[in-house]
Amino acid sequence: MLRKIAGPASRLVERWMPGAFVFAVALTLLVAVLSLALTDTGPRELTLAWGAGLTGLLAFMTQVALVLLLLGYTLANLPPVHRLLTRVAGLPRSPRAAYAFVTVVAGLASLLSFGLGLIVGGVVAVEVARRFRERGTPLHYPLLVASAYTGFVVWHMGYSGSGPLNAATETGVYATTLGMGVVPVSETIFAWWNLLAIGVTLLVIAVAMPLMAPGDGEAVRAAPDAALEESAEPAGTGGAQEEGSPADRLETSRLVTSVMGVALGLYLVLYFLDNGFDLTLDIVNWTFLCLVLLVVANARQLAALVARGGRTVVEVLLQYPLYAGIAAMMAASGLAEMLSSWVVDAATPGTLGVFAFLSAGLLNLFVPSGGGQFALQAPIFASAAESLDVTQPVVIMAIAYGDQWTNMIQPFWAVPLLAVAGLRVRDIMGYTSVVLVITGVVFISTLLLVGAG
Repeated sequence: MLRKIAGPASRLVERWMPGAFVFAVALTLLVAVLSLALTDTGPRELTLAWGAGLTGLLAFMTQVALVLLLLGYTLANLPPVHRLLTRVAGLPRSPRAAYAFVTVVAGLASLLSFGLGLIVGGVVAVEVARRFRERGTPLHYPLLVASAYTGFVVWHMGYSGSGPLNAATETGVYATTLGMGVVPVSETIFAWWNLLAIGVTLLVIAVAMPLMAPGDGEAVRAAPDAALEESAEPAGTGGAQEEGSPADRLETSRLVTSVMGVALGLYLVLYFLDNGFDLTLDIVNWTFLCLVLLVVANARQLAALVARGGRTVVEVLLQYPLYAGIAAMMAASGLAEMLSSWVVDAATPGTLGVFAFLSAGLLNLFVPSGGGQFALQAPIFASAAESLDVTQPVVIMAIAYGDQWTNMIQPFWAVPLLAVAGLRVRDIMGYTSVVLVITGVVFISTLLLVGAG
């Protein structure tokens, strides 16, 4: 049944799905029309809000660039890590196992860091495709890459989840805007029901992805030669210390990067001693940067990896100002508050989490930024939770679930993974749209469970 659904969905998406930048422009126009039609905002006021908002996510853009470029691509392509991923890619022995395997690996990496999950998913998908080509067994490459992207559907439940981390930070929305204090990650990310939802979600999509594979007699699309050839190239230049100028010796000395890695590691130890397990997105970034500095061979190898990985982040950075402008229009016109308020008015204590989830999923199509979206919606749903006597972790994670959920039909975050895999958005979105339906059942069931409790 899933195969029968996935086939037509893929053909529909391949014909009509535009690229990620075109999608962002279309959303900008749609939000402008809705803001003018549904609110009292005038064209001049809306245009000024949009223009001023283009810079609204610059700080977060820097954090995202670090996650994707330094801590995603660079860490995944360090020679020791890349060799490990290459060996791991040889584990699945059948096509069905391959699709499930890539899904789970990408999901586990996404729980550590959303950037790492996207890049690791792409790298493992390419390496698995290479192994099966060498064995003479065809794999449907678009489904394999879609499997890698579906692992991203759990990222906001894990270590780098920007919503729960924001709520757990003294400078976050809960502590400053709402004056409610912090909500520790032990009650959100590490709550038993969230951990259970992670396990169930990964199991469900690992079972579902192989079931969408082409049947006997159906066309199988192989991986492009360019993606396999590039992945086979050395992951960066390093080598032993050169006998040249002092500058050459410094650039190829492991001591330079190791000293910085140890210094950053010492800072992290002191930070956790002083603050306990108080995670922020910056601390998550510095944790992975510390690993990069300790594992990389030298500064020259680090520079080569960063230069090569630039393509995974450039298009994301180009689109981020557009989504910042969309967020600014929705905030200035009151459209975001209006949409969320409609949902809140229909909610009961048992269903508030579900309504927050659906609202967040809708808003994520327009603002695919976990942090930006949380800043817009948390004040609305936190107040509703207080008035309905619902615990705050429920709405915090409901917003997180909605944000990650509709990424399956929002092309923005697929761009870095597709840059590694050598495919277009339209090649995978037919399959991930099926995953949207499947995982929606899991997330809604989880929120109904905790809402009833």
